[in-house]
Amino acid sequence: MSSSLSNAAPTVTPLRNSRPLLSVVIPLYNESGSLDALHTRLQAVIAQLPVSGHEIVFVDDGSRDTTYAEASALCAVDPALRAIRFARNFGKEAAMAAGLRAARGDIVVLMDGDLQHPPELIPEMVARWQQGAKMVTAVRRSRDTDPWLRRQLSRGFYGLFKRVSEVALAEGGGDFRLFDRAVVDAINSLPERTRFMKGITSWVGFRQEEIDFEPAERAAGASAWSLLRLLRYAIDGLSAFSTLPLRVWSLMGIMISAISVLYGGFLVVRTAIFGIDVPGYASIIVSVLFLSGIQLISLGVLGEYVGRIFTEVKGRPLYLVAERLGFDEDKK
Repeated sequence: MSSSLSNAAPTVTPLRNSRPLLSVVIPLYNESGSLDALHTRLQAVIAQLPVSGHEIVFVDDGSRDTTYAEASALCAVDPALRAIRFARNFGKEAAMAAGLRAARGDIVVLMDGDLQHPPELIPEMVARWQQGAKMVTAVRRSRDTDPWLRRQLSRGFYGLFKRVSEVALAEGGGDFRLFDRAVVDAINSLPERTRFMKGITSWVGFRQEEIDFEPAERAAGASAWSLLRLLRYAIDGLSAFSTLPLRVWSLMGIMISAISVLYGGFLVVRTAIFGIDVPGYASIIVSVLFLSGIQLISLGVLGEYVGRIFTEVKGRPLYLVAERLGFDEDKK
């Protein structure tokens, strides 16, 4: 009996044989000129997938060009297309949140609308989902096309985030992901307004897998992410998933207090031995300026967190919708 057990075949996790409903969520901001090509490539890819049906959800984040007009024209000819138009620009995080809340699929693919995220990668994502993955992230392994400064800042951010945050981020992992319905429901249940999707997707957990890809050139337009905006996004991410910046200034205060006590003791001993000495003007000014700078920096860090508390307490909606196309009446 023991021999037959030892020679038994290893357990294999069964594949998911169901034909799920697929949702593709695409946030848009000034993507005029790329939607036709994106729609054509998506149709070709989805036609080959083992799905029971599909929907494509465009979320226009207050574009200033003809992006929404192009999305509306596509909705008129393709019943699988749906579109949401924001009342103004609320940011990509809000657009992604709106798309995930509107998506009805058993699996949801989140991708950009500039064709830098190749739709041809979706079949591999679906295959990983069939094998049991709850989330599949497309990871950009090479950043050779980015400027040197941006590459260094990106590496520094991921390294810092890994050390100070409660969650770890895959370096190069962007917003091109496939989610199981359970993951989408978990993300939608989070009420926070200051959203950092990369951190949220890691925080919710579930079984996650990665696949490599190389981003293509933009089909049209230019990136809206300036270096300053990326820096602000990094600060939002760090403050949303770490309280270490607050603790740092507490430790800094303890260290400065300890040094002050030691220096005070040194002055007492020196005065007792050598008599009273006239203090130097330069040392006083340097000390005052140093401590003033420390205080201002610590107040700035506190202000960042207090500002986020203020934003959350106000309870304003994450976004306002001006128009919907292709949705049922009960979805409005």
